Amino acid sequence: MYIGLDLGTSGLKALVMDDAQNVLGEATAELSVARPHSGWSEQDPADWIAACEAVFDALKGKVDLSAVRGIGLSGQMHGATLLDASDRVLRPCILWNDTRSAEEAAALDAEPAFRALTGNIVFPGFTAPKLAWVRNNEPETFAKVAKVLLPKDYLRLWLTGEHVAEMSDAAGTAWLDTGARDWSDELLAATDLGREHMPRLVEGSEVSGTLRDALASRWGLPAGVVVAGGGGDNAASGVGVGVVKAGEAFVSLGTSGVLFAASDAYQPDAATAVHTFCHALPGTWHQMGVILAAADALNWYARLVDRPASALTDGLGALRAPGRTLFLPYLGGERTPHNDAAVRGHFLHLDHASDRDALTRAVLEGVTFAIRDSFMALSATGTRIERLIAVGGGSRSDYWVQAIATALGLPVELPEAGDFGGAFGAARLGMMAATGAGVEIATAPPIARIVDPEIELAGDFAEAHLRYRAAYEALKGQ
Repeated sequence: MYIGLDLGTSGLKALVMDDAQNVLGEATAELSVARPHSGWSEQDPADWIAACEAVFDALKGKVDLSAVRGIGLSGQMHGATLLDASDRVLRPCILWNDTRSAEEAAALDAEPAFRALTGNIVFPGFTAPKLAWVRNNEPETFAKVAKVLLPKDYLRLWLTGEHVAEMSDAAGTAWLDTGARDWSDELLAATDLGREHMPRLVEGSEVSGTLRDALASRWGLPAGVVVAGGGGDNAASGVGVGVVKAGEAFVSLGTSGVLFAASDAYQPDAATAVHTFCHALPGTWHQMGVILAAADALNWYARLVDRPASALTDGLGALRAPGRTLFLPYLGGERTPHNDAAVRGHFLHLDHASDRDALTRAVLEGVTFAIRDSFMALSATGTRIERLIAVGGGSRSDYWVQAIATALGLPVELPEAGDFGGAFGAARLGMMAATGAGVEIATAPPIARIVDPEIELAGDFAEAHLRYRAAYEALKGQ
């Protein structure tokens, strides 16, 4: 058996699978985000440990864990978890969707070495500018930093006692030479850090350590359970849905929105604001467009109208042409393709006919158009998408999936019931580390159905997307 742990922004999910990759049990523990100032987003790493204890307690009550051989880790990327020389946490973790370090990011991005070595723009959400912000604004804290860990790697430290990261997550720090798959001393020095501040690097399918005996005994696991390198949330999801080869892609409608395409080669184009990262498997990379608020935008609107998000989307009926009302989903800035930390969300062209359903459709369409922006940016890099799978909570909305298929002009495949995301991918990586299995076990899930584009509405969506882009151009900088 193998356990996958996926440390998300809103919760930690765990699942257990057997040697045939059948899911035997699942558990989740909720997490909250603190936003003490506009553009800030933080979590207390102690809450991650408490959540991990909770899901292990729940799994133990559902499944006999005595046959577990491997654990894999997946998690939210880019977070800056700062530890002192005794591994004490120095401050709350600054999360991926925190934009306070926009000035520091711009300063680092202006240094040619960053794009040349990382293959990416230095976005405010990345880890390196956060450390520059801490250096500039919290110098006493910065002086005590002995290690910088990504969120899932802090869980690893608790599980194994090892300071280790893996390539896919490390590629989102802006300190990794993404082509060489190694830390860059030059980039670290630009933030007054050195290699000694970084964890050891492994591939996602390699062993990073073994579960501490006290924890194994506590939950009935055997001694010597290996912990795999794992992957950043999107790379692990790619392994979970079998998106591991060129031409394969998935769209994720979670808190954030991601259009993720696997690549057999390192082919960055930083100017497009497309992310080019290492994949969680050796010798592979991936490219993705990232929007900061996908299901998060729908959930925000659902809170405003005091209705569950599912209730808002279930009653929309068949896909229709976009109305005049536009929604720009930039609630906390945007990454691909704008790299704009200052822009904020807008409803535009409201009128007396703008009822709840109309605004719900506008929110779904706004996120859809942001995904189309990412699709166009990926296409500009030469990345091809031949097969597209939808995952994440938002993929349960037929209306939304149909809108995405129509806006992109691609069929969208929906997996059969089950979770094939980060936790499942992490469990697969745990299986690889424990057994020596390779990419052959990262197969695509059974597909329940395929949602085809509504060809007769393609022109309407294209026209509405042009209005959406024009609205952004008119509003940016305000």
